[in-house]
Amino acid sequence: MSTKQITVPAAQGDLHRPSGVAQYLTPVVHDLVALAVNGKQAHWHVRGENFIGVHEYLDTVVTNAQNAADTVAERIVALGLPVDARIGTVAARTTTPELSDGFQQSKVTVREVVAQLDATLATVYAAVKGLDDVDLVSQDVVIAIAQELDKDRWFLSSHFAE
Repeated sequence: MSTKQITVPAAQGDLHRPSGVAQYLTPVVHDLVALAVNGKQAHWHVRGENFIGVHEYLDTVVTNAQNAADTVAERIVALGLPVDARIGTVAARTTTPELSDGFQQSKVTVREVVAQLDATLATVYAAVKGLDDVDLVSQDVVIAIAQELDKDRWFLSSHFAE
């Protein structure tokens, strides 16, 4: 029985694969954690038109963001590196915009959460592009997350489509 050696492609340039993966995925974790926290904040404070639909769908956004953050963080850890997703670190490093304080009408809530999704998607798509030369398995992970976030954005923004 012959043994075939499997070669794992090295990252191009001077990036080592695990550190290269962490470079692109860590900002994704930060934005996804922020999206989950901010989505729950929006969920608690939404009021007005389409209340039930927006209120309930925000739980879906939060669940999807939490699951995606876990998947991405576990990918980094599986490659042997730690992840810092403590709330202070996330708050300092997220690209997501700050939500308005207190109760908000549903149109404001949708607009602000869509902005959260847009910021997170920009980070995710930057990771998709960057990981092309670093690690295709990690790239597949963020492609699947982009697909889910794109759908969440569409569903949420459709509440007030004109």
